[in-house]
Amino acid sequence: MAFDASSWVWRNGALVPLGDASVPLTTHALHYGSGVFEGIRCYPTPAGPALFRVEDHVARLYRSAAAYGLDVPHQPSELEEAACEVVARNGFAACYVRPIVHLGSDNLGIRGRCPVEVAVLAWPWASHLGAEGVRSGVRVTVSSWVKFSPAMMPTTAKGCGQYLNSRLAVQEATRRGFDEALLLDAEGRIAEGAVENVFLVRGGRLLTNDQRSSILLGITRDSVIRIARDLGIEVAVGFLSLDDLLSADEAFFTGTAAEITPIREVDGAAVGAGAPGPVTARIQQAFFAATGGLDPRYSGWLRMVPDRRGDPVAVEARSR
Repeated sequence: MAFDASSWVWRNGALVPLGDASVPLTTHALHYGSGVFEGIRCYPTPAGPALFRVEDHVARLYRSAAAYGLDVPHQPSELEEAACEVVARNGFAACYVRPIVHLGSDNLGIRGRCPVEVAVLAWPWASHLGAEGVRSGVRVTVSSWVKFSPAMMPTTAKGCGQYLNSRLAVQEATRRGFDEALLLDAEGRIAEGAVENVFLVRGGRLLTNDQRSSILLGITRDSVIRIARDLGIEVAVGFLSLDDLLSADEAFFTGTAAEITPIREVDGAAVGAGAPGPVTARIQQAFFAATGGLDPRYSGWLRMVPDRRGDPVAVEARSR
């Protein structure tokens, strides 16, 4: 990740140099994972940089914060504007944007009542599973780690500490020589990839699961469901088994970081023809047309980023 390309971040209401945005070792979230975050893509379009579905991402950030009892001290519109400010001030045409809300420094008791800190940073980041993975598909392994259930943690929230589950899974996948991990839920059904939702294609129909399988309800997942239906592809939502995956014609991951990445193999067994299939290709093409501002049907998903590189830097945001 090229953090050296990032000069400015938004922190607690103002743009500040990245080097000045450190947190103390006594930060509660550093010890307990007591925070929530989002990942948002900014794409180049003919009209300039555009944030993809920023309003939906920020809305989910607030839902995640509520699930963990974090009172965000800014309005959603302020964080949407902060995302634009960070992209513009850094001069990015394409990047990944990370808003984070976390407990700061006061005390380190598990019941600690600490101030809520908010930051938004951005950096250039290609697809999580690589450009070659997006083109040719990835090899995945079924993890021995199980996706935690809603009885353990709020699976529909993006909690910082929750991603230790994903990190364990990807470390295991790397040791085994695979590109990504696939996690099952407590019932042995497919949950999701380490940081992605899962779609299957069978007989021209698109299949995916929902929150009953302990998944995060991804913004990219939702986009793909709408795009597929607009393309006339039937979408069915229900439980998915490993047998469903292994007998599928095609399969792919979706996520803000991974975008749309085909799955070509599971633990050495080819999925379908062992290469990206035609339905996946159609959805990929339509998705990147939407994110690139080339399909007016999805223009409402794009928030254009004004060029503000010459604007004043330390402008205080309104707090509530």
